[in-house]
Amino acid sequence: MNPLQKVLVADDDPTNRAVLAELLKPEYTVLLAKDGTQALERAARHVPDLVLLDVMMPDLDGFEVLRRLRADPRTADIAVIFVSGLGRPEDEAQGLKLGAADYIAKPFNATVVMARVALHLQMVRQRRMLEHLAHVDGLTELANRRRFDEVFAAEFVRARKRATPLSVALLDIDAFKQYNDHYGHPAGDRALRAVARTAAACVRRPGDLAARYGGEELVLLMPEADAGVARAVVDRVRDALDRLAIGHEASPVAPVLTVSAGGATLLPGEDTTALFAAADAHLYRAKQAGRNRVVWRSAP
Repeated sequence: MNPLQKVLVADDDPTNRAVLAELLKPEYTVLLAKDGTQALERAARHVPDLVLLDVMMPDLDGFEVLRRLRADPRTADIAVIFVSGLGRPEDEAQGLKLGAADYIAKPFNATVVMARVALHLQMVRQRRMLEHLAHVDGLTELANRRRFDEVFAAEFVRARKRATPLSVALLDIDAFKQYNDHYGHPAGDRALRAVARTAAACVRRPGDLAARYGGEELVLLMPEADAGVARAVVDRVRDALDRLAIGHEASPVAPVLTVSAGGATLLPGEDTTALFAAADAHLYRAKQAGRNRVVWRSAP
């Protein structure tokens, strides 16, 4: 079952907070804040899906809270609905210009509040689904190349900042053209999905990423993994694929589907292009050496 979406109610009036909380609790996880400062702190800590925000609060008014939410990368994308006793059109316009999704006037109607909340949370779900699909390969359901590139760039910066290892491995299915020619492309798609699931199951740490790089080529990104740890992950993928034993009668390598892999671990002074090129070069060496093996760049 999917977890309930989170709604933060920020209002200095305890009666309003209590009424809104009772309305929302049957459908959503409700967080409460009694002023602007607490609203910012709880938004940053819990990252709710939606904020119902009063405008007139004693420390920070709702407009300033919204400005600060938008300025913080952690909270910049949270949907905000103003719930306010300020009924002038210019007040509503100011809130919308600052990035509010909607504006509900006090005294509020419970049916209207629930309808507006449901509408905007549905839009949040749809936006997140589209964002997810934009980062997923449709065939294998792994991360796609675009997602890999984004995560690779971010993890490279983190590894440099913290002086921690970063390893990359490229995996290529051996004789995959022959597999498609012999068994047909639908069977090839099924085999590629099976290899992808196997690879994804073997990258077990939260920061690891398995992605489809293109064609029959997969890439594993392993932050904080030195060469020994990273190579062990790739060996697990190959061992698991051996146990899966997908027949490949047309392969010159083995009677079952196999992979070749090349990997590298970040060196001092190296950039992402050089690190990836090193992994690619060692994949080529694995193929040249007879395939169905892992070749890792040795430490200098």
